[in-house]
Amino acid sequence: MQNTVRSAVTFDGRGLHSGAPVHMVLRPAGADTGIWFRRSDLVGGNTLIPAIWDAVVPSRLCTLIANAEGASVSTIEHLMAALAGLAINNALIEIDGPEVPILDGSAVPFVAAILAVGVRSQIAQARAIRVLKRVEVRDGEALARLEPAEMLEIDFRIDFTDGAIGKQSRKLNMSNGAFVRELSDSRTFCRQSDVDAMRARGQALGGTLENAVVFDGDKILSPGGLRHKDEPVRHKMLDALGDLSLAGAPLLARYTGIRAGHALTNRLLRTLFATPGAFMIDDCDALAGGKLPGIGVHHGDLPLLA
Repeated sequence: MQNTVRSAVTFDGRGLHSGAPVHMVLRPAGADTGIWFRRSDLVGGNTLIPAIWDAVVPSRLCTLIANAEGASVSTIEHLMAALAGLAINNALIEIDGPEVPILDGSAVPFVAAILAVGVRSQIAQARAIRVLKRVEVRDGEALARLEPAEMLEIDFRIDFTDGAIGKQSRKLNMSNGAFVRELSDSRTFCRQSDVDAMRARGQALGGTLENAVVFDGDKILSPGGLRHKDEPVRHKMLDALGDLSLAGAPLLARYTGIRAGHALTNRLLRTLFATPGAFMIDDCDALAGGKLPGIGVHHGDLPLLA
């Protein structure tokens, strides 16, 4: 079975980098459609953009996709993680600007709104991408790797000089609603020095202490502190799930990220699909389908803050 949203879901907010207001509507889509964005503010030309790995355009701060005519949408990773974490295979996302609203900096507002309207099953074969052999990419000390596994597992490690972050690591089996329970409420994070530098370049204009965790050495500047003591590494895992969902189907693999970011994870997908014999497409029966992220999620899985 494939899944879509039961009815339209509306989100209003601001873009993290532009600070501009954004109106976005997540709509149901037919079986085997996949995830697509449509830029409702553009007139003429192709305004549809596929949420797929080979539509990703290199971008240092977020995940950005574009079509052949240059229509683009950025900062899609938190929404994509929510869709993957709820096993949504098919959706059309109408958006009146170039950037997905940041909301509270996590995926939980998307998750809660989708669960409120419900998920609708579709009579169509669910498929997964089974990784058959190890593939790996590196950039200096950063690494991203995929290895064979029976379900999606994420193993992430970060290392920051800031005392309030430091070294963090976490491993998680992503089946049975683990994303919603363990990762969905973890917010994007940055250092105060990075915020100052980005704003000097005209970036992060929509960033506030309410939609990002800001660190300054040993201090946590955001009101209320952390939602989890290891919230930064959890958020990196959230980002990784969103970026991995651009494979076009759930992965049956173990993903390892060491200091990895959006660009490196996309390079990993490109390497996977360019490597002969590295993967196969699995038709999921009921047993295998139960191992996919998002299967069986219910309202009780939501973090208390949602």
